[in-house]
Amino acid sequence: MRIGMPLTKFLYEEQRKCPNCTGNFTDLFTDLARGAKIISRDVNRAGLINILGSAEQTNIQGEDVQKLDLIANDALITTMESGGHLAGMASEENENIIPIPDEFPKGDYILLFDPLDGSSNIDVNISVGTIFSILKKKTTNDDAELSDFLQPGGEQVCAGYFLYGSSTMLVYTTGCGVHGFTLDPSVGEFLLSHENIQVPEQGSIYSLNESNSNKWHDSTYNFIKKAKARGCKARYVGSLVADFHRNLLKGGVFLYPADKETNKGKLRLLYEANPMAFIIEQAGGAASSGTENIMDINPKDLHQRTPLIIGSKLDVEEAVQCCKAEAELTS
Repeated sequence: MRIGMPLTKFLYEEQRKCPNCTGNFTDLFTDLARGAKIISRDVNRAGLINILGSAEQTNIQGEDVQKLDLIANDALITTMESGGHLAGMASEENENIIPIPDEFPKGDYILLFDPLDGSSNIDVNISVGTIFSILKKKTTNDDAELSDFLQPGGEQVCAGYFLYGSSTMLVYTTGCGVHGFTLDPSVGEFLLSHENIQVPEQGSIYSLNESNSNKWHDSTYNFIKKAKARGCKARYVGSLVADFHRNLLKGGVFLYPADKETNKGKLRLLYEANPMAFIIEQAGGAASSGTENIMDINPKDLHQRTPLIIGSKLDVEEAVQCCKAEAELTS
């Protein structure tokens, strides 16, 4: 066991397992952790300084932007753009690709992120988080092109999230298991606290917004009925990263399904669903839109939405079976 190992040392140990590694990814990841520390600091000061509440503007999704959304977005952009490891970035808060300024060197990686998932909950001190996905650039030009970002989730080289709660945590995967680190504020380091996380094959928790039940398809009704019949309990925070993290450790399923109003779903494929799907699959779970594996979806748009059913493998399979049964009845 390597519990207590600093993130940087852990990354170097993992790097040594790959003889062809250049160290660029390790440096990129170190920059990302530094950006998260800045966000963590600001989140922990919320209420003491004027960073709570709405910024009185909407993002590309048409959603109300919180002041902390902008702070987190700016923190990541300014931290990551000068490192020399990225060819471009994309954020849930920005309509278009975020280019790397010409005065900075460019690299071979692509970074996509949701800077502050669940930010509307920050006013009432509920956990929020930063979700990220890292891809390798496919095109040959120095600057990233749209096609570099529109890769299916199976092409991710790394995905993870930073959770800002009672403690600040990092959970990530590079395709070799899922590992969790907790920020020790006394030394300013992320220390290994959860090695090789595995989600239980079946859980006793379901997480979804039941206030939307009047819009549900029959498949969602039927799955929730089955879950309740075997004793499952509802646990819903309303912050994807918080709900996902609980279910990852304890077992369960999170659903933001297609419904009669939003058949395309609400969550963003590139910034939320893909990175969480990579993590859960590496932890032994599953992720589906209800009709296909999340990691197999070919993105068509930078801000594409998708339904999401994610969590313990048997729970997700049961929910997908309910979707298939409904589709067969209506076909």
